[in-house]
Amino acid sequence: MSIEIKISKKPVTYKKAMIFLNKRVEAVKEGKKRELLWILEHPTTYTAGVSFNQKEIIDKKIKIIQSNRGGKITLHNRGQKIVYFAINLNDRKKDIRKFIDVIENSIIKFLKTYNIEAKKDKKNIGIWVNNKKIAAIGIRVSRWIAYHGCSINISNNLSQYLKIVPCGLNNKKVTSLFVEKKIKPKNYENKLAQIFVKNINQI
Repeated sequence: MSIEIKISKKPVTYKKAMIFLNKRVEAVKEGKKRELLWILEHPTTYTAGVSFNQKEIIDKKIKIIQSNRGGKITLHNRGQKIVYFAINLNDRKKDIRKFIDVIENSIIKFLKTYNIEAKKDKKNIGIWVNNKKIAAIGIRVSRWIAYHGCSINISNNLSQYLKIVPCGLNNKKVTSLFVEKKIKPKNYENKLAQIFVKNINQI
């Protein structure tokens, strides 16, 4: 199966990204378009998944965009990479947990290329480095089309997380590749995409 890889070099607003992604999901359902893996960045944006709580907003002045993805409230900003999907599980194993495992394992493998030992957490979805969260995952499935995706903190401003309780985990801190290794990698998007595509195609 051929997954289209789309890499946006300039930031894309959350609203524009969702319009594009939702249209693509419908096209994949109808068999009119190929599956998609899209790597991009958003300007500073706070989004709330279907299970978020108002108490998780610390700074009441920030604007929250409601999303239909799974999960709670999170931050997107420059220096954080988003990986969006529109993957047809009808043509693969109809196993949402397996798909999330693939996402988690792909992030771990990517981070390992920078000598970062990242781990899963059975209780808290996402990827962790020394008990600090480096990647968040939020998926929705419609007629076995899995979409939305994950975010990986590369070199973003982590202080903006202080305005929320990220992912509902008030006792957990966040980190980034830059914080862990003091490097700002460049031109790694194709490598990241290939890791994901290879693992998704094994489902």
